[in-house]
Amino acid sequence: MIDIPEVQDLVDGTWTTCTDDLGFDLEDPATGKPVTRAVGTSAARVGAALTAAENTSASWAATSPERRAEILGSAADALEARIPAIVALESFATGVPIRQTAPLGMIIGGAFRLAAGQLREGLLLSTETREDGRTVEVHRLPLGPALCLVPWNAPAPMAAHKTASALAAGCPVILKVSEYAPYGSQLLARVLHETLPPGVFQLVQGGPRTGERLVGDPRVRAVSFTGGLAGGRSVAAACAAGLRPAQLELGGNNPLVVLPDADTETAARAAADLLTTLNGQWCRALGRLIVPRDRLGELVEAVGERLRALRAGPPLEEETDFGPLIHSVHLRRVRDAIAAAGGRAVSYGTVPEDGNFLAPTLITGTDLTDEIFGPAAAVVPYDTVDEAVGLANATPYGLEGYVVGTDEERALTVARRVRAGEVKVNGSSVMSLHLSTPRPAWGLSGLGEEGTHETLRFFTGARVVGVEGGFALHGRRRP
Repeated sequence: MIDIPEVQDLVDGTWTTCTDDLGFDLEDPATGKPVTRAVGTSAARVGAALTAAENTSASWAATSPERRAEILGSAADALEARIPAIVALESFATGVPIRQTAPLGMIIGGAFRLAAGQLREGLLLSTETREDGRTVEVHRLPLGPALCLVPWNAPAPMAAHKTASALAAGCPVILKVSEYAPYGSQLLARVLHETLPPGVFQLVQGGPRTGERLVGDPRVRAVSFTGGLAGGRSVAAACAAGLRPAQLELGGNNPLVVLPDADTETAARAAADLLTTLNGQWCRALGRLIVPRDRLGELVEAVGERLRALRAGPPLEEETDFGPLIHSVHLRRVRDAIAAAGGRAVSYGTVPEDGNFLAPTLITGTDLTDEIFGPAAAVVPYDTVDEAVGLANATPYGLEGYVVGTDEERALTVARRVRAGEVKVNGSSVMSLHLSTPRPAWGLSGLGEEGTHETLRFFTGARVVGVEGGFALHGRRRP
């Protein structure tokens, strides 16, 4: 058994049980049975959170980077003991097997250590030298209260990354996680409550209505959002009115290009992994498997064999490879998307009859125009590599791309032609290629760049200071 906490918010240093009924039940994904009512923060408490963030903005910004680094390091230390409980709650809430949430748990404490390290390395101050030898300073200063909006598929790691970056920048934070997975981030918030000054960090709960109120309030000076396209457009529109910066990481209809020389087992492993990691509920999942036409049958069979070998079951069991979708509402949405795609949909493997399970599915005879956000992908054949690249790029999205080929240099050449923020060759990890490289988003996949350095910088504005020692040419010299 797992101890499910009641849903609470943290506002101006005080915890309160949420009572605003959101109109549906949270479920145990493994059984599909209701667990508790979905609830959110009251309108009055949301207003108080905004006021608290505004009231602490000046004092937190005035806290030296060295002191902020010390506090963030203390938070990282305190989080270490809580991570097992956090990842267990994340598995329970999302349906993602604990063998996947446990490695992602390293991000939770790691995000605060990385942010503290960047402050100690002087990320917020750089200098340039002019031709006359004078030094010009570039100060990265906090924009003000920051809003971090986090989805339900890996909420605590994403909350940690955004929150640590904003706090390091000197911004008070209001965090709102998805109403479908509120539990794990509450434990994260409890640690921050213990280590940060009151009011510097707020946790609010709720659905789109709460998000809209927060995004629309002018006291919020920067918004970092990860989620769906519709939500991202709403955030962008609200921020545009006040010319406030918005960092948007949205969906992807990600291609895996299997080159003609690709090893069958390597290609099948990559496809199966990308289709089922986080149960297919992640923005960098496989959307379109692009394969040589003369190898279509062989590759589909190899992928199917790997999928059939996966053990589907309760997410908290160590033996589980593949778990249920988060909620029956999302299960219906994914099933409807598969039906609407057309073509021939074939499911692989056996899943439990109870719960929100959906067997991994490959769809042939059609392409996908949008992401399904579940364990389903289209299989699209090609005749030439140029055609394969064209198919990979024939989408308004551009988040992630994958290329598999035996000739690594040739595969890299193809990868450089794929229009996406990150393109991986011969790999399918949920992690980025490098800790210090950006996570860009092209087209409908988002706006701006996330990353270890990029997210921290997003919450800052630049002030350039220096002695010029010169004057306008049209000034008239006095006799």
